[in-house]
Amino acid sequence: MTKPPNVSKENKHILMLAGFFGLYFLLNRLFFADIYYFINDIVNLYFISFLLAYIIVGIPLLGFVYTSNNKSILKPLGLEGNALKAVLYSFLFTIPMFAGSGIISGFSFGISGERFWFYCVFAAFFEELYYRGIFFGQLYRKTRLGFLPALFFSAVVFASLHLYQSNAFYTMLGIFLTTFLGAGLFAWLYVEWGYNLWISIAMHFFMNLSWEIFSISENALGNLSANWFRLVTIVLAIGTTIILKKRKGLGLAITKKTLFVK
Repeated sequence: MTKPPNVSKENKHILMLAGFFGLYFLLNRLFFADIYYFINDIVNLYFISFLLAYIIVGIPLLGFVYTSNNKSILKPLGLEGNALKAVLYSFLFTIPMFAGSGIISGFSFGISGERFWFYCVFAAFFEELYYRGIFFGQLYRKTRLGFLPALFFSAVVFASLHLYQSNAFYTMLGIFLTTFLGAGLFAWLYVEWGYNLWISIAMHFFMNLSWEIFSISENALGNLSANWFRLVTIVLAIGTTIILKKRKGLGLAITKKTLFVK
């Protein structure tokens, strides 16, 4: 006999996650810069300062995951997965973006060390950790919420973070839709790769790197040419993931049965 779901426990989990994520969001928006500059005044190493600032503002979320998963944190977040495999496949997936961005820019490199660490390394790692691994992941993995409702709220917040990149309404709308769909892609890969967060982190890193290293655009929307190459990368990532699962005799994790309610 199937054990009925503990609705009150699920509701408590959702409310606590929302509360702790709200606390993280406020800390990040209000104090990240102050924390970064305070640490950097002491160590004078911007990549260390970025790392520590991201960790400090994320303490409420990390503490929530640790206490709600029997004092475990790596496995619930998907950080015990095969990182090397994820990095290698992600690089292969994003080759069209690197090649296309290079062609568009005339292979003119234009990235500073500070932008590399902030917009590529730490943005990819911590955004995936906090938004996919925790906000989306802890909703989807620990409640009956299906993929779309679990994704929606985290994707909306994630996309809204990128609106600072423009003041023009239609550009802002394009940025929102682009990053919202990006959140969906990273969440889908996270689930289909057996909750291996490294695939999302690596894809996010390489996609950002290709955008930054050739200075393609000042915002996440980009132009038509760049987005054709980005579309090829997305199709390649999704198609290869499906083929790899079929070769192993595995069905997709996200189906009609798991799309709305599990």
